Amino acid sequence: MAFAKDQSAGYLANHMARIFAHGLTARIKPLGLTTGTFPALLELWDTDGLTQKQLVERLDIEQATMANTLARMERDGLIVREKDTNDGRVQRVWLTDRARNLRGPAIAAAQEENAVRLAGHTDDEKRQFIALIQKVIKTKTPEEPGDT
Repeated sequence: MAFAKDQSAGYLANHMARIFAHGLTARIKPLGLTTGTFPALLELWDTDGLTQKQLVERLDIEQATMANTLARMERDGLIVREKDTNDGRVQRVWLTDRARNLRGPAIAAAQEENAVRLAGHTDDEKRQFIALIQKVIKTKTPEEPGDT
């Protein structure tokens, strides 16, 4: 059976993700943000004070990757890490005022990129597209934890 990359869901999803990431990078770079820190910021803007473990679980990334991302975010003045008041072994990740103030412009940048990339589609096509992506993301293979 021949492999055709233009018919491969995985190849196309990866290519599309790179296109979106490239556009988002250009839009958030002037804010001093990167696409590497953006997902963590989205989670923290929703729920400030998460633990590193919670961020790893929510973002479905490796622990080491999250540790490096948080170190960069701390260096860039986006977060502070503080011991949990109830469990001193746990550190909570808190947004700085700088990061809180970037929420509006960063979200606007992401919405602008989405609008540009989906401009040629009807509202119904956009809803279907998002629904299909969500369905794929929720689908786990038998070996993966959290089967649905």
